[in-house]
Amino acid sequence: MSTSSRPDGRKPDQLRPITLEANIAPHASGSVLIGFGHTRVICAATIEPKVPSWMRQQGVTGGWLTAEYSMLPYSTHDRKARDISKGKIDGRTVEIQRLIGRSLRAVIDLQKLGDNTLWIDCDVLQADGGTRTASITGAYLAARLAIQKLLDAKKIAENPLIDSVAAVSVGLFNGQQLLDLNYIEDKDAAVDFNVVMTGKGQFVEVQGTGEEATFSQEELDGLLGLARKGLQELAGIQSAFLAKQLLKF
Repeated sequence: MSTSSRPDGRKPDQLRPITLEANIAPHASGSVLIGFGHTRVICAATIEPKVPSWMRQQGVTGGWLTAEYSMLPYSTHDRKARDISKGKIDGRTVEIQRLIGRSLRAVIDLQKLGDNTLWIDCDVLQADGGTRTASITGAYLAARLAIQKLLDAKKIAENPLIDSVAAVSVGLFNGQQLLDLNYIEDKDAAVDFNVVMTGKGQFVEVQGTGEEATFSQEELDGLLGLARKGLQELAGIQSAFLAKQLLKF
């Protein structure tokens, strides 16, 4: 693709700089501070040695994985009120934490997790577009680090993660197909997609919307191809990060 006039100077098919810092939350079983450009999210995984009561009541075997997501009050330019101060969780928060949970459950064999619950907490420190995609990408890494502790303690016999998973946004902005939208691009995009894919190239979820606009089959195919390119790059970044981190265990 040719160069473009994106607000941050990136090429249309270029990810924002990806940064990863492990063990950002010492009391979690595994944690990562992930950055997609100026978007920064703490992803923490905590192992709880029990499963939800509904699993026992329904005779469901294996473990469970669930996720929570929040944007800290100072993550945006204007202070964002905490959900607890409003007395309820807003619809966007519910949607995103369910998406994170579905994405991780797509790549984990819950039978191999044993009678454990893997809690995923994603807290946005700074928001500049793509908080849900950064959360999913970082959550997988936090989960893998947490599971290594279970393996090393011989609390489970096998790694229950069967693949990696990552997410990225794509969209149509000023007539161009763009990868990994920042906030300026996302808020004014004519079409906006969030795409979740495994490391083996299988789609987990595709969320796509025309914002008072429509898109063609050709544009759809182009956006999915662009997302696949970015997700393959993210899978490589995840693999390199884990190869370095797991040597420390």
